Amino acid sequence: MARRRMTKRQAEEILAILMDRYPEAGCELIYTNSLELTVAVVLSAQCTDARVNMITEKLFEKYRCPADYLAVSQEELEADIHSAGFFRQKAKSIRGIMAAVLAKHGGEVPRTMAELTALPGVGRKTANVIMGNAFKQAEGIAVDTHVGRVARRLGLTRHDNPDKVEQDLVKLFPRDRWTDINHILIFHGRYTCAARKPRCADCPLAERCPSAPE
Repeated sequence: MARRRMTKRQAEEILAILMDRYPEAGCELIYTNSLELTVAVVLSAQCTDARVNMITEKLFEKYRCPADYLAVSQEELEADIHSAGFFRQKAKSIRGIMAAVLAKHGGEVPRTMAELTALPGVGRKTANVIMGNAFKQAEGIAVDTHVGRVARRLGLTRHDNPDKVEQDLVKLFPRDRWTDINHILIFHGRYTCAARKPRCADCPLAERCPSAPE
């Protein structure tokens, strides 16, 4: 039997419960400006936020503006971010972003979704994180592996494709909560609804979750 479609009221009840569970939920990447956040988000692909923060503690002392990332060789930047994994592609993306920021945006990270996603290596998820956290402008909901997994388990979406998951989520939640949704679902995915061993016995949503064991 097909599951009933989630209603806005049900979705908002889930949000309220998770907000009470994770009042501290927020971006765990450490940054002081939009440029630093952009670099941190690029580094965070298939890498933990804790590891990224260890890397950027020294990285942001060395690289303070877009020109700094272009003043060194590709190899030197790769060495500085090596422990983030996929360091060659990440270094290439970071240098491409910095070149575009200097050439097209006066050295400042752009503030629109279209301009952000036009930067090398910046997809919609990354742009949503930058828009929502650095600029406090919610243009959508960033969908990473945690958000997608938790949203499917809770019945907030039936899709695997991140863009379709985002489309479902933005229909269920008010715009002023879109950035909060990303943080809260990430926290729930990290600390309760883990990929391999979800802690259903400790989950405040167990009674209403269609994926919880009976």
